[in-house]
Amino acid sequence: MWDCAELAASMTIRQRRVAAGGEAWDALAAEGRDAVAREPMMMRTVEHALLAHDSFADALAHRLAHKLEDADLGAACLAPLLMEAMEDCPDIAATAAEDLATIRERDPSCTDLLTPFLYFKGYQAIQAHRVAHHLWRHGRQHAARFLQSRASEVFGVDIHPAARLGRRLMFDHGTGIVIGETATVDDDVSMLHAVTLGGTGKEGGERHPKVRRGVLIGAGAKILGNIEIGEGAKIGAGSIVLHAVEPYTTVVGNPAKPVGMRNTSLPALTMDQMLGADCSG
Repeated sequence: MWDCAELAASMTIRQRRVAAGGEAWDALAAEGRDAVAREPMMMRTVEHALLAHDSFADALAHRLAHKLEDADLGAACLAPLLMEAMEDCPDIAATAAEDLATIRERDPSCTDLLTPFLYFKGYQAIQAHRVAHHLWRHGRQHAARFLQSRASEVFGVDIHPAARLGRRLMFDHGTGIVIGETATVDDDVSMLHAVTLGGTGKEGGERHPKVRRGVLIGAGAKILGNIEIGEGAKIGAGSIVLHAVEPYTTVVGNPAKPVGMRNTSLPALTMDQMLGADCSG
């Protein structure tokens, strides 16, 4: 993540608008109006989620607030908390806009921005984490824990607020993803449902995986311990990974073992989960 204070201090007005997701906002609002024209019953949903707001950050904050509210903290309390974090760190909204575009590029079932913004719990869970991480880093642990807990309950995705997530991420389906406290997920990573980035015991310190750029993690894979998954690696569905994985290597099985290497392509971008030529060794 960027140092948000330094980022905010260095930006021009134009850069602030871009950083707050401004370039995606017009397209998202247009898609919302088109959805209402096609399906008038969606008016209330689109109005509350998009058209009642004047920026991407404002719309995202309110969407998450309505998703995460409970009997103790309603949306009216949560929305200002989320907006405050996005104002302190414009990169939160900027990265959220990048994640939207990423889903459209990688998910063949999604051809717009509106669908993941409104409905995809993997996307929404990542954005809730980005705010929780900001709060955690600024000493607001209980507020961060609240967002973590509610995101786990609502989206089925449990990410410790201290975990470090990069840009242009896709959590496809999202259900059952667990990411531990000292885990790192670098830029351009894709993972499917039921993935665990976990520890192996009660030891303290760095104890969770470090997933490098462009890694694709298949459904149900468990990656355990303070190990590195190298850039461009591919983790087969259902694999149990207990040892470091070299860059551009495919591993499968329980315990996971290498089945081949590729060139410098990034499987997270193509979402190619087949072994194919990887098996040639």
